[in-house]
Amino acid sequence: MQMLGAAGVTTAVMTAEADPVMAASSDNISSAATAADTSAAYEAPEGLAKDSPAKTAALDWIKGQSDRITGLNAEIWENAELSLREWKSSLAEAGFLEKAGFDVEFGTAGFPTAFTATFSYGTGGPVLGFSGEYDALPGLSQNKGVGHHDPREYIHDPFAPTYGPGHGCGHSALGTAAAAAAAAVAQAAKQHRLPVTVKFFGSTAEETLIGKTYAVSKGVYDGLDAFLDWHPSTSNATGWGTNSAMTAVTFTFLGVAGHGGTPLGNKSALDAAVMMATMSEFLREENLAASGRLHWVINNGGDIPNVTPEIAEISYYVREGSPARVQVLLDKVIAVSEAAAKASQTSVRHRVTSACWNQLPSKSFAELLHDNMKQLGPPEFTDEAQQLAKDLQESLGLPQKGMHTEIGELTAPNPVFMGGGSTDVADISWNVPTVSMGAALAPIGTKMHTWSTAACAAAAPGQAAVIAAARYLAATAVDLITQPERLKAIKDEFKERTKGIEWKTSLPDGYEPPMYEPPDWFLKKTGQKWPPKNITWPPKRVVSQEKFSSLGPELAPQK
Repeated sequence: MQMLGAAGVTTAVMTAEADPVMAASSDNISSAATAADTSAAYEAPEGLAKDSPAKTAALDWIKGQSDRITGLNAEIWENAELSLREWKSSLAEAGFLEKAGFDVEFGTAGFPTAFTATFSYGTGGPVLGFSGEYDALPGLSQNKGVGHHDPREYIHDPFAPTYGPGHGCGHSALGTAAAAAAAAVAQAAKQHRLPVTVKFFGSTAEETLIGKTYAVSKGVYDGLDAFLDWHPSTSNATGWGTNSAMTAVTFTFLGVAGHGGTPLGNKSALDAAVMMATMSEFLREENLAASGRLHWVINNGGDIPNVTPEIAEISYYVREGSPARVQVLLDKVIAVSEAAAKASQTSVRHRVTSACWNQLPSKSFAELLHDNMKQLGPPEFTDEAQQLAKDLQESLGLPQKGMHTEIGELTAPNPVFMGGGSTDVADISWNVPTVSMGAALAPIGTKMHTWSTAACAAAAPGQAAVIAAARYLAATAVDLITQPERLKAIKDEFKERTKGIEWKTSLPDGYEPPMYEPPDWFLKKTGQKWPPKNITWPPKRVVSQEKFSSLGPELAPQK
């Protein structure tokens, strides 16, 4: 399959200029210091991570604060707040960092629940950034530590029952571990008089890929020397592969409402959305490469069958290996929307809600992080954690292998990019050297964005992952402070990879990020005013002005 994928990519490139972004994201780096052996003979270097009094101090701080750290994870898990509305969760994470000596400022890039926390000691040291997220996902509510599907919040509706939100991607743990690592590095630097500036970016709306992509375009991450990121996973590993660029777009169809029992002349916006969904599926055979992904959901399709829906919305995530390839596929999806509108006699408009690049990898950064992970060892999963994992696997029809208890080998990325997920960290990676890693929070064989992950996130598996991830990040960050040659090598690789490429946001001109108005108590608590200067408020209303469809002249009576 990979060979077929390679052939497909080669054919496409023969008809167009090679994509410089994909070239930079691959492992074809000319510098001998960063060139990788992509054969099976590659062996990860050892001895990069060094013991030091500062590293010991950072790890000891995490151990001593483990109850506070796991408590913060549990608190954010309980909140389970959706993107752009993480009122309690952002305050909890900011409060944790304030107690660790950080200065906190809310309203980063105009987002009410985004904040920047800064700690500085001395002058002339590196500026290190940590990535924090804390948004939950809709419909993934699940009781903590329960090995079968058991929604914590079940929303009764006789026509449309559903579940409440839940941390099915583990962001309660993500933000917590990153905050703990940032705080540990700050304490170690202060204790051992190491000049450094530590910046923690509490980011809103990662699940909708809005928070960081827009913030990068506003210069929020300027001035960093390195950026450390992690994400809950089913394994403990890092690497230097790339991921998918993505544009999120919502199409709004407008028709004319009318009684379902007398439908002639009505214009169904839902019909248009269904036609668009159907036609877009036909793109898959000839227009969707192995590196592409196209998925959609009808997020507004009407309320009751006997009222023809006057407004309907369908949202797409369009993914590909680079922003340029995303745009080619997106143009085809837009053309499908226009065809659906014409066929249904409705009107259509679309708005881009988010757009991000694919991630720029860093081999030298991944090698340093991997060496720290190997030295520190895997998360310490209890029997309780392993039993929950096996119960979940049994419930899902998977082999009962439990939690991943090893550090994955560092291997060269697949030379043929086969597509996958996306992250708004990617845009940061084109502006500052960035490393990402995963720590096992969910059982082997399961997936993120599921209720089973929510079951683990603040239960025994997730609490072990939080501590392990904090240790990996903190240890690697301390090495960047105490071994300036490592940081220099990482920055040199970054310069080599980005040579000749100028990052430009994929967000459209005039883009205004979507936002929700915060409650008054939150504005007061964080010292913010509403609305921020970068959005129009209230937003423009979307109201149909369409007319009934004509059936032509009246038919003459039959004689």
